[in-house]
Amino acid sequence: MAPPPTKQTMKERILETADKLFYLQGIRAIGVDTIAAEIGISKRTLYNHFPSKDALIAAYLERRFVQPRPSDKPPAEQILATFDSLERRFAAKDFRGCPFVNAVAELGPADRAVKKIAIAFKESRRVWFRERLNELGVTEADALATQLVLLVDGSIAQDLVRDDPAMARAAKEAAKVLLRNAGVDVGDGGDGGDGTVKQVKRHKRAPQ
Repeated sequence: MAPPPTKQTMKERILETADKLFYLQGIRAIGVDTIAAEIGISKRTLYNHFPSKDALIAAYLERRFVQPRPSDKPPAEQILATFDSLERRFAAKDFRGCPFVNAVAELGPADRAVKKIAIAFKESRRVWFRERLNELGVTEADALATQLVLLVDGSIAQDLVRDDPAMARAAKEAAKVLLRNAGVDVGDGGDGGDGTVKQVKRHKRAPQ
């Protein structure tokens, strides 16, 4: 028999509600009054858990700072699967872009706490790509990781403007080109025709 679900604490309820409202309606558009009213608590109760709206914003972004799950799939498959995940996310009705970019755009670069969290998140994603590329033996892994991150962010921006999940597929095709140019064999059509992705290590030239 499965154990009963754990009851949420008040702090968790506040954060979950703030997460939903901040992401879907915007940080500036939502005040603590709205969050408290949505839960059915007083502002004082909210402030007992989060002393300010800034503290709640920081907690919201930290909640969104989730690392990719470990995978046993080959590195190139993991890289390209990123764009498949984006396409599924783009198709969701509640997709409103990257919460970190949204927060910086709303609050401005002067909000150093928010910008610091956003930079840390973006860098963590770039490092994840770089680690997969290092596993493939790509010589310019750092630069290529930056290019892949730009494809991710560019596809998000395009989807928000066009409301077209196919932007993720276009970004995936561009990623394949970058990987092939770096010496990674992604096969014909990206999967060798059998659902797998092949990798070959790019050989470094011996010093002359």
